[in-house]
Parts: sequence; C-alpha cells; structure tokens
Amino acid sequence: MWIWQQPDWPGRQHDAPQVFRFDHMALMPKLRELHFLQGILLGKMGVQNNQQAALDTMLANILTSSAIEGEQLNHSVVRSSLARKLGIAELQSVAATAQSDGLAAMVTDAIGNWQQPLTLERLLQWHSWLFPTDSSLLQKVQGGHLRGNEPMQVVSGKIDRPKVHFEAPPREVLEGELNCFIDWFNRSRDDTNLDPLLRAGIAHFWFITIHSLEDGNGRLARLLTDLALAQAEHQSIRFYAMSVAILERRSSYYDILEQSQKGDTDITAWLVWFLDTLAASLKQALADIDQTLQKTRFWQRLDQTQLSKEQVKVLNRLLYGDFSEGISNSQYGKVAKVSPATASRHLAQLVEMGCLVKTAAGGRSTRYVISMQQTAY
Repeated sequence: MWIWQQPDWPGRQHDAPQVFRFDHMALMPKLRELHFLQGILLGKMGVQNNQQAALDTMLANILTSSAIEGEQLNHSVVRSSLARKLGIAELQSVAATAQSDGLAAMVTDAIGNWQQPLTLERLLQWHSWLFPTDSSLLQKVQGGHLRGNEPMQVVSGKIDRPKVHFEAPPREVLEGELNCFIDWFNRSRDDTNLDPLLRAGIAHFWFITIHSLEDGNGRLARLLTDLALAQAEHQSIRFYAMSVAILERRSSYYDILEQSQKGDTDITAWLVWFLDTLAASLKQALADIDQTLQKTRFWQRLDQTQLSKEQVKVLNRLLYGDFSEGISNSQYGKVAKVSPATASRHLAQLVEMGCLVKTAAGGRSTRYVISMQQTAY
C-alpha cells in the first residue's frame, strides 16, 4: 500500500487540521538548532554583497537540482541568464539558451515573487520554463502540462524484471490531489501552529509524492522548498542552497523518499532527514561566509604594493582552499610560472612578511600555509 492509498492521506481529508503525522518531540531539538543557525546566518550576511550572494545561491540551486536528476548544465550559460534576469552586470557575457533563460525565469519568479500565492497556472508555467519547446533534450517533455493517462511509476532494473520503487496516484484523481496541495500550501503559510521549516519539508514530500508531471517533479519539489523557505524568512534573497546538500546525500534522499512513500502518513523519518540536510546547508553557508571574511581580513592587513603579481596569485590560490596541505617550492614555481630560485625567494619574502608560515616538515617536504595570525582580528 502506497502512502496515498492510506485512509488518512491528506488528499482525502481536505479539512484535516494536520495533513501528515509526525513526532513533534523528536523534531523540536532540530528545529531549535535550525532557527539558531538561521539567525546567525542572517546576521552575518549584513557584511556581504547580498545581490551577488543571491546570484551565487540561485545558480548553485539550479545546477545541483538538475545534477540530482543526472543532468549536467553549463555553469557559465546559466549564470549569464541569471545575471541578466537579476540585472547584475557581468564582466563576461555568455550567449544564453532557451533552457538557461527558462531556468532563470523559473527560479526568480518562485523566489522573487515569494509573496504571491501558489496556483496551478504558476506551477505549469514553471514547468514550461523547465522544459522549453526548443530544448535540446533528446527525450522531449511537453512543458506546462500535467502527466498523461499512463501509470506513473519510478522503476529500476531490467525491462523484463523491473523493480517498482513508487507508483503515483492515478491520473483521474490528479487535479483533486493538486488542488488539495495548493490550497494547503497557501493556507499553511499563516498557520502559527506549524513551524515554517516543517512546512517546507512537508511541501517537498507531498508534491513529489503526487508526481503530477511527466518529468521535473523533483526539481519543482525542490523549487517549492526554496519558495517555502523564502516565505519563512520573509525575503527573496537566498543565502544557502539546499539542493547542494541534497546532492551530497543523493542516495539517502531517494532511500528516505521511497521508505516514506511506502509507509503510513507518519513522515517523521522524512522530516528528520530533511531538517538534518537543511542544517548541513546552513552550516556550509556559514563556513563559506567565514572563509570570505578570512580572505577580506587577510588583504586588509596586508600592503599589496609590496607583493609581486605572482605572489598575489599564489596567495589567492591558498586562500581559496587550493593546496590544503600547503604549497611546496616546486608547486609555487608551477603556479607562478617562475624558476625554482625565484620561487624560493618569493616564499621567503612571504614568510618574512607574515603572510605564510612553514609547516613542521623539512627538506623536500617543506610546505607553506597561510598565517592564521594574518587573518585574525
């Protein structure tokens, strides 16, 4: 029995005060941690370029959400479409495609217009942008339409012995299922008894379980998650990309969905996974901000007029996390394109200036790392 066949499935309980069951006590510690992390992140973002942060986050979400489904997008092309959509000037403009422009339109509409209600027309418009008519995909998907009458199954294995991981509700009940979901999504936004982060997790699971489209259900479910999180924070600027964390947990993502879709309407296990993954994305965003601040402090304390362009190049590589164990004399020479003697002299100067310190290993194993004293307040 699939979850949507359960007698208390929300599609059959339109007036139910709680659409799914879950263990509040098990989720409360995770919710407290998440709200704490959100507060820290929003506070730290005051020192960042918010417009650029929004572009980077949206781009990461688009690229990784597609990668979860096995589709690799062109980073530069999608970035160019997003920048134009957001009105951000880029040093190098790349020719856009119908697909990249559609993806940019889809994400900016969902997040930028977070105050607008969700409608079936809006969902289908996102789907049209996701699958434009002149898309280069080998398997054409008709964007902007609900799935057809064929049974919708998620299968794997051999053709003669397929394994059915999930089967969606039949086509004849699809409009009713979607209307129930959309009505709940709009009403629940003002539900003070439902934590907005739980609402995001429920929306993700519910929409992907309905599986209303021929393709793109996962990507739109993750887009709805971003919309719900934007509504939770009352702002369109996204500072963290949850799809990045989902991609890193791709196998467990599909496992927990399958497990939950085969169970009853208690989705505690799914919500635990969702909140843990959301926490990972927030922690990564905080780590990225700290790294950016570290780089800023480093250059603020340094007189760059005393450095050669080769030294600046190597320092930037080290600050961006390259050569995690430190850079050797020979590696410096290759990166800076200088002789071994010049590399030794440059490194000695950087140590003398307090930019770098030697690691404990000596001889040919000598490595140089960024001086933490230089980056600290």
